[in-house]
Amino acid sequence: MSNMVHIILYAIVPIIVVMLAGFISGKKGIFSGDDAKKFNKVVLDFALPAALFISIVQANRQMLARDLKLSLVSLVGIMLCFMIVYWVFKYCFKKNTGADAAVSALISGSPTIGFLGFAVLEPIFGTNASVALVVAIVGIVVNAVGIPVGLSLMNASLEKMQPGSTKKDPWWKPVLHALAQPVAWAPILAVVWVLIGIPWPDWASPSFNLIKGANASLAVFSAGVTLSAVKVTINWQAILGSIMKMIMMPAVILAMGILCKMDPENLKMLVVACALPPAFSGIIIADEYDTYVATGTSSLTLSIILFVGFCPLWIWITDICCQAFNLVA
Repeated sequence: MSNMVHIILYAIVPIIVVMLAGFISGKKGIFSGDDAKKFNKVVLDFALPAALFISIVQANRQMLARDLKLSLVSLVGIMLCFMIVYWVFKYCFKKNTGADAAVSALISGSPTIGFLGFAVLEPIFGTNASVALVVAIVGIVVNAVGIPVGLSLMNASLEKMQPGSTKKDPWWKPVLHALAQPVAWAPILAVVWVLIGIPWPDWASPSFNLIKGANASLAVFSAGVTLSAVKVTINWQAILGSIMKMIMMPAVILAMGILCKMDPENLKMLVVACALPPAFSGIIIADEYDTYVATGTSSLTLSIILFVGFCPLWIWITDICCQAFNLVA
């Protein structure tokens, strides 16, 4: 019980307070949706890559080898949920286009690991390389695999609706574009650094730690500003998207982790990471393409509210399952 109180007070309440501050500042006109996009760019291009890089380079080869199961479960589990969301929203709702379904998958089939990963995981599991590896691996899956797949599905649908209006890009182009982003190549570079075995100098860490410190706080504040700039209307699709994100994805990851006999601490961190609210990048893409914006934003808002209860609930469920199936570190 005390552990749950700690999680709520140290991981969830601070997020709500900072996000509420961003929301109020947006409503008062201190910051706008355009300002939030600039904040997001600072997080995704500078603060988060620095946080991932400096945390991972302090790991070792043994830790990376232990995390192979983590990588495989993350890739297969997240992308399976991603495609399930896409198929459900494409074939179960007649009014939805393939582009709508793709945006749904980018939102409800992807956790917002880049914005809330460190903010949630570090207060619960501590500031260490294992947390950084979970954030990095899930971030790579979401940014380097999920986004290119979602954009490909979206572009294919838009081309069918407007034949000949756009030139079809090769399948690998969105993948290269995603890998070119600092949030994708920084953790990959850090993993390569560790595998090669180059010692990381202590004097180099403070330069990364300074910008790293802005990651969680600025990301959460920006999320509040973003929510203040959109109109939220709850409907059945928004509710279904929230259910699939907050219940289906963590449940799939938990089941796969148990079957693969993952390290219990890694599994717990991965389940919490996949129980995070939908990816804000999906909302950004929806806004850019003017597709499924209102429903996607509503699903995001509802999921943020539900996360307050589901975060400690999934930790409790994972603990019980690890004990029941005798998973040991």
